[in-house]
Amino acid sequence: MLSFTILAITFGVVFLAELPDKTALAGLMLGTRYKASYVFVGVAAAFLLHVALAIAAGSVLTLLPHRLLQAIVGVLFLAGAAVLLFKKDEEEDGVKAPADQSFWKVSGAGFMLILVAEFGDLTQIMTANLAARYDSPLSVGVGAVLALWAVAGLGILGGRTLMKYVPLRLITKVAACLMVALAGFSLVEAIAG
Repeated sequence: MLSFTILAITFGVVFLAELPDKTALAGLMLGTRYKASYVFVGVAAAFLLHVALAIAAGSVLTLLPHRLLQAIVGVLFLAGAAVLLFKKDEEEDGVKAPADQSFWKVSGAGFMLILVAEFGDLTQIMTANLAARYDSPLSVGVGAVLALWAVAGLGILGGRTLMKYVPLRLITKVAACLMVALAGFSLVEAIAG
């Protein structure tokens, strides 16, 4: 049975926790390069899978080795930053025309990015904890999915809007710097324990 109170609590908690997280940055970067609807489909599917895993696992996800998880996340951010900084522009403006982007390629890229970057993330653990606490997996699942989709949508649309005013090269350098900073935070957290 669906409880709108639990759904609303979950939405609020997950939305606020995810808003300043790497998902908005990832959505923004993908939204600058690819067709927004294609990106959103892939990202939305990845979040649906993450929430399903969190709901199924319940509070067991909180037992994952935090140090190892943070180290992996840190290395992945460094790799992402390197790809952004050292990738050669394929076109003058760096953005492919929508006709040249296949749905499966773009949505698959969005899916894989979110699948890897968000595994074991705070919001996934929070979702598992909320599911265990409220014993209403459907309400928690719907609230978490809607919150994650809202944050991703804001990031993707923000990327499209930003492209109208800021050159892609600058956006890419700023995103790479942010990824390096996030990598540093993750690695420090992994080392500090």
